[in-house]
Amino acid sequence: MWPLVASTLAALLGTSATGSPSGAAALRARQPLPGVWISRDEIRALPTTGSAWQALKRAADEPLGTPEIGARDDDVDVQILAKALVHVRTGEPRYRVEVSSGIVTAMGSENRGDVLSLARNLPGYVIAADLVGLDPAIERFFRAWLKDLQTRELEGGSLRAIHEKRPNNWGTHAGGSRAVIARYLDDWDELERVATVFHGWLGDRSAYAGFDFGKLSWQSDPAHPLGINPKGATKEGHSIDGVLPDDQRRSGDFSWPPAHENYVYEALQGALLQAVVLSRAGYDVWNWEDRALLRAFQWLDRQADFPAEGDDSWQPHVINHFYQASLRAVIPAQPGKNVGWTDWTHARRSGR
Repeated sequence: MWPLVASTLAALLGTSATGSPSGAAALRARQPLPGVWISRDEIRALPTTGSAWQALKRAADEPLGTPEIGARDDDVDVQILAKALVHVRTGEPRYRVEVSSGIVTAMGSENRGDVLSLARNLPGYVIAADLVGLDPAIERFFRAWLKDLQTRELEGGSLRAIHEKRPNNWGTHAGGSRAVIARYLDDWDELERVATVFHGWLGDRSAYAGFDFGKLSWQSDPAHPLGINPKGATKEGHSIDGVLPDDQRRSGDFSWPPAHENYVYEALQGALLQAVVLSRAGYDVWNWEDRALLRAFQWLDRQADFPAEGDDSWQPHVINHFYQASLRAVIPAQPGKNVGWTDWTHARRSGR
């Protein structure tokens, strides 16, 4: 269906508007902010100098690749996001044209991959659409496509099912995509469910505890497993406060010094996307479960001596921004598997 839709829309470009919140808001602490990931006004206030901007601009100026949402390591999604950010900051129309045509081409390409590929590669397109605005004809099909993707069964399951079952990188990436879809569609009941599951993953088992955990060696309390170990947790005299047990276990059973397990940062990519989207929607996620996300990064940075690098290097900028923390962070940072360019959008001003 969607490849046919894309072929009929390829020449259409324009603008659109978003709706207002409705539905359940049981966990929301404040009124939502505009923007799925960041607002246009915030982008327009950012500088057009410095190495972070230069890296973003170079990426936006590269010829657009062929969108392939079904390919796990495809990076056209973050390139589309770069073009959307530069369009909003500069007002240059050609970037918006590329974003819109890329979104049209992307619809349907998810059918060639599994649910993890979809979870990783979808968010950049949704955030870019939110920033540039789509022609009404494209917008109608795009929204219908996103609605279908909420429960679409691909290899491995659906975004909704994986988010609520897998407490590792699969689940957090699925939750990230689920969150951006819900916010873009103004589906506040769905976003409330995302928040509930995320709250459970962070450590509130009374909110949600339906995950299927793997080996429990890194859990602080194997009888009550969590997505992130609680504040003050120790094992054999060592701090495991902030460990993501279901991804750290990929390095093997508990041992010290801890192995540098890259899947932990992979899971945190999806977790940070959920957190930013939910925070902008009015949820107090940064403080949930004794600032669980900050504790996760502090454990990696301090206990494991494992600062983020490569396509994870965008993440410390988000933590430093929201917590006023001082994690090791490089500029320019590489974009990740789902979002990026945070050394420009979310870096602390003194760090640019």
